[in-house]
Amino acid sequence: MSPQIVVGAIALVVVAWLAACAEAGLARVSSFRAEEAVKSGRRGGAKLAQIAADPTRYLNVALLVRVACEMAAAALVTYACLQEFSATWQALLVAIGVMVLVSYVAVGVSPRTIGRQHPLNTATVAAYVLLPLARVMGPIPSLLILIGNALTPGKGFRRGPFASEAELRALVDLAEKESLIEDEERRMVHSVFELGDTLVREVMVPRTDLVVIERYKTIRQALTLALRSGFSRIPVTGESEDDIVGIVYLKDLVRKTHISRDAESDLVSTAMRPAVFVPDTKNAGDLLREMQKERNHVAVVIDEYGGTAGIVTIEDILEEIVGEITDEYDRELPPVERLGDDRYRVTARLDITDLGELYGLEEYDDEDVETVGGLLAKALGRVPIAGAAAEVELPDERRLTLTAEAAAGRRNKIVTVLVEPAGEAKPE
Repeated sequence: MSPQIVVGAIALVVVAWLAACAEAGLARVSSFRAEEAVKSGRRGGAKLAQIAADPTRYLNVALLVRVACEMAAAALVTYACLQEFSATWQALLVAIGVMVLVSYVAVGVSPRTIGRQHPLNTATVAAYVLLPLARVMGPIPSLLILIGNALTPGKGFRRGPFASEAELRALVDLAEKESLIEDEERRMVHSVFELGDTLVREVMVPRTDLVVIERYKTIRQALTLALRSGFSRIPVTGESEDDIVGIVYLKDLVRKTHISRDAESDLVSTAMRPAVFVPDTKNAGDLLREMQKERNHVAVVIDEYGGTAGIVTIEDILEEIVGEITDEYDRELPPVERLGDDRYRVTARLDITDLGELYGLEEYDDEDVETVGGLLAKALGRVPIAGAAAEVELPDERRLTLTAEAAAGRRNKIVTVLVEPAGEAKPE
């Protein structure tokens, strides 16, 4: 066996090893990491940034070098085995065995492990070789890739490690399992993807939960409603609650009354702003970008029949990403708090059947509502705000007074309701 052939084959395997190492390192170095290397003054950072700006080209160069060296080494080993063995089948069998072992260990496993473990160092060293080599080779790697893409079904060579959204999500889950990111961060990333599939009607506040004011009401009445309800933006209605003609902002009301106290008697329509209308089938992600661009925080949602379905705020959409936004007043409350003398403080979500049990009723049902909050809203004929009270009649003809207590949360929903026999209201 010729020593020159053996040395040549070993040299080619070494070059293939270096090319495979460069491939693994470059695949793990993003443009962001390259920019960080430049900012930190790392040696070779500028060359690394140049490669990161067009990684496909230089990965193709490294791939071409590795494949060419492996093929050439295989040819040399086969030639040497043919000279060593008299039987052709023996020579081919030994050559195949040697190259499989060498390709798997020396070109497959070892260099890729090093490249993944030390991507920045590996890619920086590779940059010194690949930049001049790419200039020498010119368009050859790109032409070979174009030929390969033409013969391959699909979209051909793609830039980046992900073929689909599912792959990226799986990587995020893996990063959380490896403790590289927190569970809340993982959920937030997933929520960003889910936002692209979310419709506005899924995040809006429905019309039945809206606190509105009629356009013929005065600014003073609007101020009172804003302070009692806790809302800083209130829809203004025209002929009916389904006819929203604008949005009135608490800041505008305060500014107008601050300039002139006489403005309190002006109609609320003089202080309202035009409403922005969006269909309920609009994508929530697209609407968020539009709201950011137009500096608009609230939009009226219209259903397929042209009626008002509800309103959506920029906070409603953000909650789909970061989760429920609560404030310092939110706290866990017991479903029922006994105050004595048949008086109770109950949560607005308490089932009316449970309310009936508090007053000794085996069965208490209402075909229109299921909760105490809904019962109060039905008796009032509108969405309850803090301090609103109404009487309801039990099946045994006893009457109860329901009083909405202070609202809580970002949407200022009534959390608790004070329940007591009618005519026996006592101050808290």
